[in-house]
Amino acid sequence: MKKIFFVLAVVFLFFNCSPKKVSYEDEIKLFQYKLNTEFADAEKSPLTAGDLKTFKTLDFFEIDKNFKVEAEFELTPNTPVFEMQTNTDRLPLYRKYGIARFTLNGEKFELNIYQSLDLMSNPEFEDYLFLPFNDTTNGKSSYGGGRYLDLEFPPKESKTIVIDFNKAYNPYCAYNTKYSCPIPPSENNLPIDIPVGVKAYKKIKSPV
Repeated sequence: MKKIFFVLAVVFLFFNCSPKKVSYEDEIKLFQYKLNTEFADAEKSPLTAGDLKTFKTLDFFEIDKNFKVEAEFELTPNTPVFEMQTNTDRLPLYRKYGIARFTLNGEKFELNIYQSLDLMSNPEFEDYLFLPFNDTTNGKSSYGGGRYLDLEFPPKESKTIVIDFNKAYNPYCAYNTKYSCPIPPSENNLPIDIPVGVKAYKKIKSPV
């Protein structure tokens, strides 16, 4: 009897102590929490000193898993280095790393994915890929200068790459004019709404 009780106890502990699978919504909420934590930290935040005093949270669209897509991925080796336009006279160097083709709401689209030459030599960001884009929410419910997505190198020989627009965020210059931010190239203009990710920033007036 004691042996049976012991076995049942072990089984109970195994199932209750096993790691629980994180839901997709929790994954995105964790992403949002990390962004808010960064923005609330005076040493990391892009906010002005005045805006930081009243900061509580960024505004986010509703989470929608339909805007997480598995795109066909085409690697574009030996593409020329080019200067990406910014909101200032700074011209950072990038190369087109690949092309992502995907279907969203029954329509087919493609976006270019870029690699920063400056970050290639930084071990912390050597696997970092950059996907800036515009969509038809720009200047309305989202920032007028477009939004960004951070991606990592797909596995070697992979023919697909995951793009999750729920993780789209604003350039730092959406919050503070002291920053210089890349402007999404025209080939990355999406002629549809992407109503997920971070919304346009609305300043909160300090109480008088």
